[in-house]
This record gives sequence, C-alpha cells and structure tokens, in this order.
Amino acid sequence: MPKDYYEILGVKRDASEDEIKKSYRKLAMQFHPDRNPGNKDAEAQFKEINGAYEVLKDPKKRSIYDQFGHAGLQGGGGGGGFSGDTSGFSGGFGDIFEEFFGDIFGGGRGGRERAGGPQRGDDLRYDMTVTLETVMNGSEEKIRIPTVVECEVCKGSGAKAGSAPETCPTCQGMGQVRTQQGFFSIARTCAACGGRGKIIRNPCSSCRGQGRKRSEKTLTVKIPPGVDTGTRIRLSGEGGAGLTNGPAGDLYILIDVARHPMFERFGVDLLCQVPITFTQAALGGKLEIPSLSGKVRLTVPAGTQTGSRLPLRGKGLPHLNRPGVYGDLVVEVRVETPVRLNKRQRELFEELATCGNEDSHPDSKSFFDKVKDFLEKMSS
Repeated sequence: MPKDYYEILGVKRDASEDEIKKSYRKLAMQFHPDRNPGNKDAEAQFKEINGAYEVLKDPKKRSIYDQFGHAGLQGGGGGGGFSGDTSGFSGGFGDIFEEFFGDIFGGGRGGRERAGGPQRGDDLRYDMTVTLETVMNGSEEKIRIPTVVECEVCKGSGAKAGSAPETCPTCQGMGQVRTQQGFFSIARTCAACGGRGKIIRNPCSSCRGQGRKRSEKTLTVKIPPGVDTGTRIRLSGEGGAGLTNGPAGDLYILIDVARHPMFERFGVDLLCQVPITFTQAALGGKLEIPSLSGKVRLTVPAGTQTGSRLPLRGKGLPHLNRPGVYGDLVVEVRVETPVRLNKRQRELFEELATCGNEDSHPDSKSFFDKVKDFLEKMSS
C-alpha cells in the first residue's frame, strides 16, 4: 500500500502551503543523492519526497488526494485523475534550486512569466502629518510628489517615432538566458537586452529609450475622519510608471498625527486636563471647556478631588470604520492651589481653617489615623 504523502513530508493534513514547502526543502536537501552518494535508501526516500511534494504543492491535486487518496490521482476516484507517476526525478534538484534561489537568479516560474513582458511600476510612499482637527473632521489635502511617469513622446515604448522595439535575438524575448550544469538549471538576466526581452535600435530622444521620465505631479488626497498614526491610504495607480507599458504602481500615504497642545489622544478618546479653583472643587459648578467640535459645558460635582476624571460621552474622536460613532472626551480635574493671596483672602482662609472639621476632610483623617497607629506600633 502506498505511503501517505503527509506522513512522507512529516506534516499534518491541515498543514499550510508554507509548512509543506518548508518541510519539503529540509527533507529534499537531507536525502538528495548528491549528499548521499551510493546510498540507495536515500535515493528512494528522495523520490518519495518529490512525489509527495508534487501532489501536495498543487491545490487541485491535493484536494483530489484528500478526497480519494492515491486512487484519485490514478483516475479511479471520479475526480478527473492525474498521472500517478510522480516519484521520478522530473522536477528533482532543479526544482529545489528554483525553490531556494529562483528569486535571486530570476530562474523561478514567476521570473519566467515576468521576463521580457510588461513590468509593474514601483509603489511609492508619502509621509503626511495631520492635526487632531483633521482627524476629527477629515479633509482634502493637495500634495506634490516626485514620480516616474510614462514618456509622452514614445507612449512608454522607449522607441523613436516610426520605429518599434525588436525581440532580443539572444534570449528570444524571454529576458533571460538559461544554462544547465548537472542538476542545476541557472537563469541569468540577458546581457544583450538587460532583461527586457526587447532591443531598441532607435531610442526615443526624450526618455533615452527608457519609456519613462522623472516628473512631479499634484494629487488631492482625501483624509477620512478617524485616521491615526500608522494609517495607510492607498492611491491605486498613482505610483511609478511601469516598464514596457506595464501598469503603474500604487502610492501609499502614511499618516502621522501631530501632538496637540490641549488634548492627549487614546484611540478614539481624548484626555484634557482642566484646572479648577478650591471653591469650584468644594462647592461644584458648571464650566465651559473646549472640545474639537466646539465649546461644551462640564458639570463639576461638589467635593471633586484633584485627579478626578469626568467623561463627556461622544465628544471624542470619530471611529475610522464606524461612521457616526465617537469616543469620549475625558476631563481630568486639577485643583489649583491659590498663590499670592491678598490680605482679605488670607483672612478668609484662616477663618476657614479654624471652622473646619474632620468630616470635611475624610481622606486626611483616614491617613493620619493610619500614621498614629503606625507610630504606636513602632514605639511598642
């Protein structure tokens, strides 16, 4: 009975593609015949590893195998069938090389598909600093950015008017030349065309055959309410121009919210420290305080202590992804001790001190009761 492919690769049946690939690479390098010369067992295991990976790396084959087992891959499971002979050296060490080094040498499958064809332009990044007022209300900002745009003279072809790029005779338009060295299949960028797959005999004088030119452009960026530091705004197609008429990249606006002189931000909530007088703290009252949406009235309860936090519901910042929902504005009260008293003020405070009692200052009474108990224990 054939061995289970998941067991061969040492992975669970719900393993991800990355987990399967990682295990395959490790085992294939371990049991490759070049590392085990003359070892028939290693050679057989290497064949099994390749056969298992050929199936499990392909989502369609893997799905059929999961449903019907080995019979499904041989056409006996009602799933259309695939050839069951996947244990040979087809896709042997050459595939391993591409798995490891394809991106470096341009020899992977993706590299072959991209070589010589249209290439997408670069993504660009623009750092933008905004104020809390912008976070509150949103805005539209105009920015001017350096970029690379398609040459308007040759329309991105790089060739002079009346001529056209020719297919590179060295790489036949692939953009790469491939050499075989034993098991290794190495692809290198074609030196004749620089990897473009085309040769321009008569380059455009405006862009010197590049098909692109450096430029600047002005864009209008819509900043939605509720953005935060680290928010990215994507402008599709506003990045660098592509090569050989490829699509343009994207522009990413990276938001940084500036510090505010009055409010401190905590997500969608705002914190504002407000000083109040002894009288307001003791007797209570109403205050007008600022918010990002205008003045608001705050009720200070009688007996408010310094450090108390009084929330104003819905007066904070808007949620980025929940329109119409706002955080809170939290007012942290700071009782201000009066300074530079005049004669009459001093007299009133002295009078207040003589008529005070413990009930008016419960925290002080509690603290000094603890102090008294502590000193008595120390003396005993």
